[in-house]
Amino acid sequence: MQISAVKAFSDNYIWVMEKDGQAVVVDPGEAKGVLDHIRNKDLQLAAILLTHEHSDHVGGVKEVLEAYPETPVYGPVETAELASQVVAEGDRFSLLGEVFTVMKTAGHSKEHVSFLGEGVLFCGDALFSGGCGRVFTGDYEAQFEALQQFKSLPEEVTVYAGHEYTQTNLRFAHGERPEDSLIEEALKQVSDKREQGIPTLPSTIGKEKQINLFLQAETVEAFKDLRDKRDHF
Repeated sequence: MQISAVKAFSDNYIWVMEKDGQAVVVDPGEAKGVLDHIRNKDLQLAAILLTHEHSDHVGGVKEVLEAYPETPVYGPVETAELASQVVAEGDRFSLLGEVFTVMKTAGHSKEHVSFLGEGVLFCGDALFSGGCGRVFTGDYEAQFEALQQFKSLPEEVTVYAGHEYTQTNLRFAHGERPEDSLIEEALKQVSDKREQGIPTLPSTIGKEKQINLFLQAETVEAFKDLRDKRDHF
């Protein structure tokens, strides 16, 4: 399976899985880039996956469905106006010949979910490279629990997050842990990529366990303290 990034807005990534001439689109915040990608590669749209309700992740769904009206849309209850298949923790379904499991990864939004495929994770705004999403719900315990779920996944799982925030996240992490050589080296590599306009995603669970301070937080209180600092960075 091939996975491509369609850039949207200033820093969003819309992920497109492709296999045998079919495509599955994750979090189409806007439609044009998605439709261009599908048409240019002569793909058939098999499904749309939504991780949460925020407009920069769902704003293009209706326009995509106008072009491909029979496409099933999988998403949590907070996307029920758009989702033809409302999914929740533990649900499993098959797309492109692979099985996906739904993980509830709330905190950034109340019903945020992530989709775990065979060695791939589409985590929306619940996990970023070097960071995680703002806890707009105020439910830090839910976000901390989501991070514990991610941390328990196999290290080789590839992480497809929703935003290009890696450089800023690692600048923050380096400021918190200036003595950490792994974070310092990761920041250098990411900065080089960004200078060349190269995406820093995807990442892996194993890499994130080394460089992501939020995954390393051992208590909800430690996580909240870190998140508060990052919010004001």
